[in-house]
Amino acid sequence: MKRNRLSAVSLAAIAMAACGPAGGTADSDGRLDAVATIGMITDIVGEIGGERVAVTGLMGPGIDPHLYKASAGDVRTLSQADVIFYNGLHLEAAMGEVLEEMNERKPTYAVTDSIDRDLLHESLTYAGQYDPHVWFDVRMWRRAVDRVEEALIEQDPAGEGQFRANAAALRDTLDDLDAWVRERVTAVPEELRVLITAHDAFEYFGRAYGFEVVGLQGISTASEASTADVQRLVDIIIDRRIPAIFVETSIPRRTIEAVQAAVRSRGVDVKIGPPLFSDAMGNPDTPEGNYPGMVRHNVNVIVEALSAPADVADAGGTDVRASTGSGALE
Repeated sequence: MKRNRLSAVSLAAIAMAACGPAGGTADSDGRLDAVATIGMITDIVGEIGGERVAVTGLMGPGIDPHLYKASAGDVRTLSQADVIFYNGLHLEAAMGEVLEEMNERKPTYAVTDSIDRDLLHESLTYAGQYDPHVWFDVRMWRRAVDRVEEALIEQDPAGEGQFRANAAALRDTLDDLDAWVRERVTAVPEELRVLITAHDAFEYFGRAYGFEVVGLQGISTASEASTADVQRLVDIIIDRRIPAIFVETSIPRRTIEAVQAAVRSRGVDVKIGPPLFSDAMGNPDTPEGNYPGMVRHNVNVIVEALSAPADVADAGGTDVRASTGSGALE
């Protein structure tokens, strides 16, 4: 990241924060004050930290971390924290300089540092970089638990017993979740296990659970989809009789509607399934507001949409199949 990417307001906030107490300030009740970027990390830190950690998440529901730029308020929040957690692998690209600045002043951890690089999916778009969406493979995301656990112990050694117990319980939860996903996806016929999305965020999901994944955009939403990209997806949908395509909650719906319209122009109807959660979780007061709930939502949506028969018509408009009968598809 180049320094000129850091906005003037953020630089000013860092300068103001630097005049305050070094190393951040603990919560008034003695808890460790942690800040996390995306919701999936916020969830891990909260689960492991328990009552000993007060965690603040910067990016809420519907926020795209690829494009998110830290405000002056965010920088102040980061400056006042005792410890900072972020994903890494260039997920938080637009605030990379801010995180670098913070790392010079206080403990700052990339949770993906605990993952063997040989296990990561290399980007086909950005040479020498990896796909950052590791949370879609539940077993792989389990490794982020290790990083957070050790980091919290480093910052609060007195809480080691509680942190280790909470981390062990969370690993058990993730093991059960991974087993559930593997069983649930068997409901989709093998020939229909093609996940077409607006944003290429599901490669780890596909590799772990047996789906071919095709995205309109690349792994970063900063990339632009071309006419050729749309046509590529249209050909796949028609040739393979794929019944549904998907858009994520953090991506404008028009990106996938263009694909749907192009398919229809060729005499075929493809449904847009209910939105998937990719780079952000749901609202805190919903089942999708935590990591296990988000995963279960996505898997149920994918399975139900792809298990329905395709709504295919020939060039003359003759319907060659019955209606899906699913109210979940649009």
